[in-house]
Amino acid sequence: MNVRQVGKKIKSISNVKKITNAMQLVSAVKMKKAQQRALDGRSYQELLEEAIANIVQRAELTASELLKPNKNTSGKKLFIVVTSNKGLCGSFNVNVIRFLAKQVNRENAFVTLGKKGTVLISSLGGKVIADYSSTNLVDNVTAVFQLALEKYLNGEYSSVSLVYNKFISTLRYDPQEKTLLPFSLNEVRKEAEQKPKIYEIEPDSESVIDALLKSFIEEQIRYAVIESEAGEHSARMIAMQNATDNANSVIYELTLLKNKLRQQSITYELLDMITAKESVEQS
Repeated sequence: MNVRQVGKKIKSISNVKKITNAMQLVSAVKMKKAQQRALDGRSYQELLEEAIANIVQRAELTASELLKPNKNTSGKKLFIVVTSNKGLCGSFNVNVIRFLAKQVNRENAFVTLGKKGTVLISSLGGKVIADYSSTNLVDNVTAVFQLALEKYLNGEYSSVSLVYNKFISTLRYDPQEKTLLPFSLNEVRKEAEQKPKIYEIEPDSESVIDALLKSFIEEQIRYAVIESEAGEHSARMIAMQNATDNANSVIYELTLLKNKLRQQSITYELLDMITAKESVEQS
C-alpha cells in the first residue's frame, strides 16, 4: 500500500464519517421529540388505568365481551409486533425478534407494525397475517386493533399479545410482552387498590365498560408504538455515534500509516541521492 492509496482510504472514510455524524445529529433531534411524546403519553396511560381499574371493579364480569372467557381453547396466539421501518439502529429490532423467537411456530400468527419485524419474522418461518408498516406507524394503530379484536372475538386465537421495545432511558430499551386479550382483571384490581378513587358514572358502569376497555387496549398499542419510536431513535443515535467514533479511530491509524510511508519514501529518496553522489565521486 502506497501513500496515494492510503490517502484515498482516508478520504473515503472521512466521507462516511460525515454521513454518520449527520445521522447522529438528526437522530438526536428526533429522539428528544419522541422521548417527550413517550413521557407525555405515560401520564395519560396512568390516568386511564386508574379510571379503568375503578370502573371494572364495579362492573359485572359479563358486561363486556372482552371480560368473558374466549371460545378458542387450542392455544393459538396472535402477536402484535412493533419494530422499526428503518435499520442502522444496532440490535434494536433483533432484540425484539430474539425475545419472540420461541413463539414462532405453525400455530401462532403475527401482525407487524414495522418493516424490519416483517422481514425478520418471515425469515424465521413465522406466519405474518398482516403488515401495517406505513411511514407513520401510529396512523395504523386503529386498524391493527380492529383486526386483532375481530380475530379474537371470532375465536380464531385464544389470546392477543403485544411485543415491543419498552423505552427506559436513552441507553436502555427492553423487549416486553403485554397480554391485551383476554383482558386481565387482576392487574386493574391491584391498580384500584393502590390508588383508590371514586368516579361518578352515568348511567352505570356496565354501559360504558365495553367502549372504555376497547379504547384502553387500542391506546396501549398506540403508546407501545410511541415508546418503540423513542427507543429506535435512541438506538440509532448511539449506533451512529459509535460509527463516527470508529471512523475517527480508523482515520487516526491510517494517518499514522500515511506519515510512516511518506517518511519511508523520503528516506529511500535520500539514500538514492547519497548513493548516486558517492558513485559520481568515485568515478
